[in-house]
Amino acid sequence: MYRTHTCGELQKKNVGQKVMLAGWIDTIRDHGGVIFIDLRDHYGMTQIVLNDDGILKASGKESVISVSGVVRERASETVNTKIPTGKIELKADSYKILGVSERSLPFEISESRDTNEAVRLKYRFLDLRNPSLHKDIVIRSKITSFIRKKMEDLGFIEIQTPILTSSSPEGARDYLVPSRKHKGKFYALPQAPQIFKQLLMTSGFDRYFQIAPCFRDEDARADRSPGEFYQVDFEMAFATLEDVFAVAESLLYDTFSAFSDKKVSKPPFKRIPYAESMQKYGSDKPDLRNPLIIEDLSGFFTDVDFAPFKNKPVRAIVAPDCVKMPKSFFENMLAYATSIGMKGLGYISVTENEYKGPIVKFLTESKQKALAEKLSLKKNDVLFFISDKPGEVDKLAGYIRTELGKRLNLTDTSRHELCFVTDFPMFGINEETGNTEFVHNPFSMPQGEMEALQTVNPLDIKAYQYDIVCNGIELSSGAVRNHRPDIMAKAFEIAGYPKETVEEKFSALYNAFHYGAPPHAGMAPGLDRIVMILTGNENIREVVAFPMNSNAQDLLLGAPGTVTEQQLRDIHIKLR
Repeated sequence: MYRTHTCGELQKKNVGQKVMLAGWIDTIRDHGGVIFIDLRDHYGMTQIVLNDDGILKASGKESVISVSGVVRERASETVNTKIPTGKIELKADSYKILGVSERSLPFEISESRDTNEAVRLKYRFLDLRNPSLHKDIVIRSKITSFIRKKMEDLGFIEIQTPILTSSSPEGARDYLVPSRKHKGKFYALPQAPQIFKQLLMTSGFDRYFQIAPCFRDEDARADRSPGEFYQVDFEMAFATLEDVFAVAESLLYDTFSAFSDKKVSKPPFKRIPYAESMQKYGSDKPDLRNPLIIEDLSGFFTDVDFAPFKNKPVRAIVAPDCVKMPKSFFENMLAYATSIGMKGLGYISVTENEYKGPIVKFLTESKQKALAEKLSLKKNDVLFFISDKPGEVDKLAGYIRTELGKRLNLTDTSRHELCFVTDFPMFGINEETGNTEFVHNPFSMPQGEMEALQTVNPLDIKAYQYDIVCNGIELSSGAVRNHRPDIMAKAFEIAGYPKETVEEKFSALYNAFHYGAPPHAGMAPGLDRIVMILTGNENIREVVAFPMNSNAQDLLLGAPGTVTEQQLRDIHIKLR
């Protein structure tokens, strides 16, 4: 009734055929009574030629039409090599207007990605017509399908877990849903299927996965959506860390190889302990495409009379061939350093015969030689110094490393570099309260198990926890799970939760562990972030069909919004 072919389908082999096409008017041009229309649908674009200028009055750009006519070959000088249908056009003999675009467009469809985001999200249905954005959403569908098939091939079965569940202290704020039937009580949307997937392992399922929606009331970032996101959640019974790594490497290597022309890290992925990652890269999400390494020089300055480095942790970064950079480069690096909270950014330049820089005068000749040997300094290198209090110095050094990588064009963007970060600390200190708390997943097995919890300083206990990082973006976190109720109770006790709280907040899991639980482990790569990287986007909202803005608002549907007094009464809520 509307079309015999799509707008991305017709080729020279179809010349002479009578066909029908339907789609949106992308552009419309009047060449002296001969109307040229670029007709766009989900599949592509086809040029329509129409000898009826009545369509100009009856419709405009983004109106929906159906046209009928004969396919003909374009003249050689009018061939459009930018589209698959560029060698043909449809000479239309009739058309039908199916849906008129009656209002002025808030932006040009082809330029929507350069439009203010608030306007884009308010008119997301128009934004999604942009062919490049449309394509990214289609790619997301294909990646999701590929992953699902891959997990099935690896022996996993897909099981859906509940969306309405109980609130639990898992790190982020819960989204709460008040109950109508149970006055004063609330459901929570799951931050992750964590407890359910562990319960599935205790239920006798061997390999579970799902493309799971997760809900966390967190602030937005470029790589994090506020409100909800999706992860490839999987769990394995009778599994070790090595078993999980093997599945993750197979899944991610195959997915990245299938959807990217860039070189992808081959399994086994590099493994970096958390402490080493923080020292060498200044981050637990290291971008290994950047070759710069942070060196620890804390002990080097103990006998140097330079107050800013005296008895303080000092980090250094060797930037190759940086001497040739203009003075403005160093001024801009200093400005960046102060913008992130540093008091300054010292550096030493290595020239033909000497070292230059304000710090040099504090170093004896033997110290200069020792520094050169320790860091393998060579001509044209610049050595940047970062010093601050413990806990801050590594983070600041990481920022400087990243910025130098960008400004010196050292980061190799032609490849995807994946790695595991392992051996996360089990516990840390909350800076505001001074209390001991979980650093990572509270359901992880501590290395050393019960003996470690009973005999080791909690801040020295490492967990069987791991992340997968790609190009400086955390793709996934995971762990070998705690499957013993006594270890679970002790770990939560150290983090300030008495046994009674564990029994109340995690009653299902704690109870299930008393009936025989297998050792199990898993992880959950973030689907949105995978798609973001593979489509070359820098903001996760570009690969979500209907995202919230950075302030957690749905500008299209107007959420969050007000509700009626009756709706509030039904769920026993009164607003002040």
